[in-house]
Amino acid sequence: MNRPINPTGIRAPFARYSHAVLVPPGAQLLVTSGQLGVAADDTVPDDVEAQCVLCFENIKAILTEAGMTFADVVRFNAFVTDRAYFPIYGAVRSRYVAGDAFASTLVIVSGFTRPEFKVEVEVTAARAIS
Repeated sequence: MNRPINPTGIRAPFARYSHAVLVPPGAQLLVTSGQLGVAADDTVPDDVEAQCVLCFENIKAILTEAGMTFADVVRFNAFVTDRAYFPIYGAVRSRYVAGDAFASTLVIVSGFTRPEFKVEVEVTAARAIS
């Protein structure tokens, strides 16, 4: 199983995540491209929460196709265009992910390939091969 690493000698994580995750030898690894808040019909909601939900639904579809779930995610990398979007992103992530056995980074960026995009999320997942 993937093992969270949170040394007691350093500051605790700022939110519900771990400083690192140790993936066991021989695990199957999945690395996604950044998922944007865009629907299959190419519509993009104006609302950042709705964009976050689409990002996570897209990731869920990718994980499912790979035979994985959010429980297998060991790292989230998120990018938002406004600092105010951080708590919204975190609240949506909490709807999809339980516990703190994953590493996490969030970066504020100046923009994406299309101006209507407000958030992008990529994940790395690992699952022991049975």
